[in-house]
Amino acid sequence: MSDPDLYISSAEDTNSSPTVPKEKALGLYNIPASQIANHCPPPSRIFCGRRDILNKMHHFLSDTGIQHTYVLHGLGGAGKTQIALKFIDESSSRFSNIFFINASTIATIQTGLRNIAVLENCGDSPQDGLRWLTSKVEEWLLLFDSTDDPSINLHEFIPQCNHGNIIITSRNPGLCLYAGSSSLVSNMEQEEAVALLLKSALQETTIHTEEIATEIVKLLHHLPLAIVQAGTFISKSQDLDGFLALYTKNQTQLLSEKPAWSHDQYAWTVYTTWQKSFDRLTPPAAIFLQHCAFLHYDGISQEIFRYASKYTFPSGGPSKDELQGPLEFLSHFLGPTGEWDSSQFLDITNEVQAYSLISFDAEKKFLSIHPLVQAWTQAMVQNPKRYMSTVGSILGMAISARPQWDMQLTSLLWYPHVKLAIQMDAEVALYFRHQYARTLSQGGRYKQAAKLEEEVLEKQKQVLGQDHPDTLYTMGNLAGSYSNLGEYQKAKEFQVIVLEKQKHVLGENHPNTLHTLGNLASLYSNLGEHQKAKELRVLVLEKQKQIQGKNHPATLHTMGNLASSYSDLGEYQIAKELQSVVLEKQKQILGDVHPDTLHTMGNLASSYSCMGEHKKASELQVVVVEKQKQLLGDNHPYTLHIMGNLAGSYSNLGEHQRANDLTLIVLEKRKQVLGENHPDTLHTLGNLAGTYSNLGQHEEAKELQGTVLEKQKQILGDDHPDTLHTMGNLASSYSCMGEHKKANELQFIVVEKQKQLLGDNHPATLLSMSNLATSYLDIGEDQKGKELLGIVVETQKQLLGDNHPHTLHTMTLYNNRK
Repeated sequence: MSDPDLYISSAEDTNSSPTVPKEKALGLYNIPASQIANHCPPPSRIFCGRRDILNKMHHFLSDTGIQHTYVLHGLGGAGKTQIALKFIDESSSRFSNIFFINASTIATIQTGLRNIAVLENCGDSPQDGLRWLTSKVEEWLLLFDSTDDPSINLHEFIPQCNHGNIIITSRNPGLCLYAGSSSLVSNMEQEEAVALLLKSALQETTIHTEEIATEIVKLLHHLPLAIVQAGTFISKSQDLDGFLALYTKNQTQLLSEKPAWSHDQYAWTVYTTWQKSFDRLTPPAAIFLQHCAFLHYDGISQEIFRYASKYTFPSGGPSKDELQGPLEFLSHFLGPTGEWDSSQFLDITNEVQAYSLISFDAEKKFLSIHPLVQAWTQAMVQNPKRYMSTVGSILGMAISARPQWDMQLTSLLWYPHVKLAIQMDAEVALYFRHQYARTLSQGGRYKQAAKLEEEVLEKQKQVLGQDHPDTLYTMGNLAGSYSNLGEYQKAKEFQVIVLEKQKHVLGENHPNTLHTLGNLASLYSNLGEHQKAKELRVLVLEKQKQIQGKNHPATLHTMGNLASSYSDLGEYQIAKELQSVVLEKQKQILGDVHPDTLHTMGNLASSYSCMGEHKKASELQVVVVEKQKQLLGDNHPYTLHIMGNLAGSYSNLGEHQRANDLTLIVLEKRKQVLGENHPDTLHTLGNLAGTYSNLGQHEEAKELQGTVLEKQKQILGDDHPDTLHTMGNLASSYSCMGEHKKANELQFIVVEKQKQLLGDNHPATLLSMSNLATSYLDIGEDQKGKELLGIVVETQKQLLGDNHPHTLHTMTLYNNRK
């Protein structure tokens, strides 16, 4: 047998033909050169894991009587060759002949096939080698290694017969065309990666070394070649603990330098193996990769660049001269007429994919870059700030060109890119930073949005002046962020200022003025001033119908908000009818799964609930929750809102434990997303207290309600509807615990304040009056209690109907006390 140290064996691909001095190959060992050239080296001595791929290969290549082709494809450094060599090592006895061919060039392939002919004494040309393989009806195995050049037509070198086995390793996923089966070779599993690092670093496996190794392999994103290279470096210093700090400061150097010795004879380091691929790219493909490195490594879509190409240079944004760099980049993807050309984009991206420097998710339609490739690309470009600015501007252009009604979807898909641009402090126009803030707000990142809007606003005041429309627009958005953060009073003050200035600068009927007016109405609603909110929304709706049309998304949005005002005022039937109209139109215009459509469906479910149709409400809420999870994610504020409402429906249906479990989930997520003192978080905490009460845990409910009540008084005020609602619930807890006097005193305060705030006939007021009547009966004031119950029953019958749960509950109390 030949000396295995003569042959390249590595944690990755074999990239060149094995070279052996002629004297040693033919003299000392007396082995034919052709046999040496086609010999398969053993796998690396430190090979770890990859059992899933190996098992798949064993299963696929176990059948006989038909030619099998298996492709291992993936990024340089992922370990494709080593998997192939490990498979051969494990199963060599079942193959009649095993041939290794370096397939990096046509010349090396031809040399490999010619050597087969010489070795088998059947000629001395590549065609002779192919003929021998075709005629030899046995289970031979042919390994085409490093088949990375996409210009090579490998079909010309594959034996055309129905026998034999072929394994292909390549960075080019396009070679799966030849495969009966294939595997994407990517990052290692964490346990395997840790074992590989400790082996290559010559470290004992202990709890401590495994902990440190886990952190290291995470930093290396579980890439085999990077792990082996790091392990080899550590093996010299034996300083496993110190590697993390060293790597953080010297990543480029550590991944670029070839160690003085290694576990194999692989010719390339992590960075040089990618440089080899990069050097083969055409200029447009190379430029594309370099720019993509300054986006988030995942979720890179054609849509970003396509929308950026549609940028229309609004008056408040940067000019063509200021965007020369981004426009020049985008020109690579435009057709002769200047329109976006998807075929040109695909040609360029397919070229980069052919070397696995970028991968494509066919299901999600997203491109992605391995994080280490991203870091390498960023490190190798000259003037990275220019790339940051270009990409940051492209992102701003894309957000600006995306339709307003589609912004919520955009915010979820593009948020990681926006976040990275902000972190990198990309030099972009203020207009684009404003677009970033819009994206953050639409995605539910209210704190981040407010911080960015504050920065933009200060600069706009300096550059444009306090009364410029762009300054006012940013101020309005900042007010919206404050509102989303529960700082309603602060938001209201901003909105009032913006509204007055917009009326003066833009006019009372300008869409921006109407938008601000609608936002002010929402603030009144959040502050519990529902009648004011309704009046403003009626005004805005009429103007929007005239100016923007009845079916404009903004008009429908206002109509939905008006329905909420009717609901807040207890006019549930009107709210339900209006929501049904809005929902049907939104389905037609925006689609069934648009966030606005789902929001309206959730509001309609709430109306069903308010009307006592709890089953209908829960069924609709379940649909909305599932769709919102898919669309917006589990932690988006809108998703959490409808999940909280669903928990309320479960409670109304008597499924108290189910309601409790769901409320706990919503509470924890709202604490994380919004903070412990946000009004929505406090609302959920109050709901949790309600589920405790329904489960008979009255002491726990009382303590929780007391905590919520104090916070709501501080944040929302003593007379806010949410504060009064909690006060009423606390009174109910006192009643359940036999503290009837306390309950009565508290219920009386709630009723008086609700009469002033909501009116005598509001459903919430009537419910509190019913509870107050019960408390009168509990303390022995039967006459007062009976009279009040009679009033409530008659009013509820008129407003809610005879069969509403609230009406039936009050009737039962009244009849039992006659």
